[in-house]
Order: sequence, then C-alpha cells, then structure tokens
Amino acid sequence: MLLKTFGWSFAVTALGLVAAVFYGGWTGFSVVAILSILEISVSFDNAVVNAGILKKMNAFWQKIFLTIGVLIAVFGMRLVFPVVIVAISAQLGPIEAVKLAFDDKEQYQQLVTDAHPSIASFGGMFLLMIFLDFIFEDRDIKWLGWIERPLAKLGKVDMLSVCIALIVLLVTAMTFATNAHQHGGVHVDKAQTVLISGIAGLITYLVVGGLSSYFENKLEEDEEREHEEEEEAKRTGKKVPAVVMAGKAAFFMFLYLEVLDASFSFDGVIGAFAITNDIVLMALGLGIGAMYVRSLTVYLVRQGTLDDYVYLEHGAHYAIGALAAILLVTIQYEIHEVITGSVGVLLIAWSFFSSVRRNRALAAAEGKAGSDEKPEVSSGV
Repeated sequence: MLLKTFGWSFAVTALGLVAAVFYGGWTGFSVVAILSILEISVSFDNAVVNAGILKKMNAFWQKIFLTIGVLIAVFGMRLVFPVVIVAISAQLGPIEAVKLAFDDKEQYQQLVTDAHPSIASFGGMFLLMIFLDFIFEDRDIKWLGWIERPLAKLGKVDMLSVCIALIVLLVTAMTFATNAHQHGGVHVDKAQTVLISGIAGLITYLVVGGLSSYFENKLEEDEEREHEEEEEAKRTGKKVPAVVMAGKAAFFMFLYLEVLDASFSFDGVIGAFAITNDIVLMALGLGIGAMYVRSLTVYLVRQGTLDDYVYLEHGAHYAIGALAAILLVTIQYEIHEVITGSVGVLLIAWSFFSSVRRNRALAAAEGKAGSDEKPEVSSGV
C-alpha cells in the first residue's frame, strides 16, 4: 500500500537528488533535500484540505485532479512560476532568464540578488497573511492555547490581519531605508520598491483568497441544489441523470482545488527564495516536494485518517509564519539556509508529537472510562 502510493515520489526523489549532485555537488544535494522537506512541511495542510474535498468527488474527477492537477502543480507553479518571478523582478524576458540560469550563473545570481528585496517583500507579505488569517480564526481545536485563545478574540476585529500586515510592511520598508541611508544611501530608492512589492503580495493574497472563497461558496450552493434535486426525484419517481449528479458540483470542486493548490504552492515557491536563488535547484527541490504532497493526498483519501494528527495544520501555519518573518528579515540581513529550512521542520515535528501525545491521552481517558463502567455492567448480569 505504502509503496504503491509513494512509489512515484520515491523514484522522483532518487532522480532529483542524483541530478542535484551532478549539477551542484553535495551542496546542491543538501539544498534540494532542504527544499523538498520544506515544501512537504508547509504543504501538509494542503494535502489534508485537498484530500477532504477530493474524497467527495467521483473517480473520474479524482483522476483528473491527480493527473492534470499534478502537471499544473509541478510544471506550472513549481517550474514556470519561479522563472516568471525572476523575469519580472530582474526585468528580463522568460527565455533570457532561463538562459542566464544555465549559461551565466554569476550574472543570473547577481540579478536575483539585486531583486531579492522586492521578491522577499512580496513573498513575505503573502505568507504573513496566510499565517495571520489562521491564528486570528477561532478554532475548536487549539494547539498552543495560551497564544491562540487571546488571538482568536482579537481576530473578531474586521480586517485586523490586513492592518497588522501593512504595519509590518511599513516598518520593514522604513528600516530598510534607514539602514541603507546609514550605509551610504545606495539602496535608499529600493525602500519604495520594497513597499510596492509588499502591497502587491498583499493584493495577490486577497485576490487568491477571494477566488477560493467564490469557488467554495459556489461548490456549497451546487451541492445543496443537487441534494434538493435528488430529494425531488425520490418524491416524483424520476431518475436524476448520473452525469448531472457527478459533474455539476465536481467541476467547481476541481476549479476550487486548482485555485487552492496554487495558493498553497505559491508559498513554497516564494519561500524557496529564502533558501536559494538557483532556479535549477529550486525546481528540483520543489518538484520532489510536490510529488510527495500529491502522494500524501492520495494516501489520506484511501486511508480515511484525516483527523488523526490534529495539530499538524497548526504546525504548518506556524512554519509559514516563521518563513514570512525570515523573508522580511533577509531584505536587510543574511540568514543561513540551514536555519531557514530547519525552523519549519522543527515546528512540524513538534506539532506531530503533540498530536501523538493528545491521541494517547484521549485513548487512556477512554480506556479508564471503559474500565469504570465494567463493574456496573457485570453487577447487573
């Protein structure tokens, strides 16, 4: 079962790591490994959400999502999108950007390094909004309750996450301008670029979130309408065509999943720039991670165990928040790649073991309750 589900992921991992060694030596190997782990860790909640929706779809639409959807996710978002980011940031054509990545790595590296403040600002704001919207939402299950309870109360204030994100952006841009001025002023003009890029990241998040909400609402409306049609068919004795029942909501499910998957993969692509500016290593690492997310989605659907580890979603979002902070800090200061990659992994591991402890505690409580009830049952026999 495990090999059948993750077989392709294992194969892609082996090929990707071998290619990384040939391309960048053992340094390239380590960067690709870190990127793969980072992509898996920040996209775990993506797999959980995808699986929760995917299990409602019929076999045809599941196959469409897990084939065409994977092509879009791996080749579209993880391979093409980084080129687009570099091309826009460095004001190059996509073909020129790709040629530079292979033919003139030093110039490419310099162009990306020069564009890093705008990339980091754009990505940092996008990731920060994902994190803020998560922690300001009141949830039944809380991981770090002493933090999440008061934040959930604050989250009742409308547009609080947007206000905080804009304040963070303003402070970041002003700090960048001040430090640049103190060191000669050669990059003072880029403070405006940081501000504009950050606002663009915020707008992108709001647009993606708006589209996702639209598709989700449309999905709920269609499911409710189909249920009413099915009930009406039962009363009148008419048969509802199978195509209508299978395809009406399923199409919007597919669209919603694609928008959702794009938004989740976007944070991985943006976050990768905090680890490396090498587009080849980035594509290898994110591609491997995307394959595991796909396999994990299938595994969760087949096993039906989406709620076993309830704190993993929390850990993934805290990792996203940490990555957002790191990206914004790297606008002015350099942070080692190992630190960037390790923070997310440690948070995910912490949330996993917290989930395991919770499951054991619940099982022990149920066992104790069951043993307390046994004497009463036996005395009545």
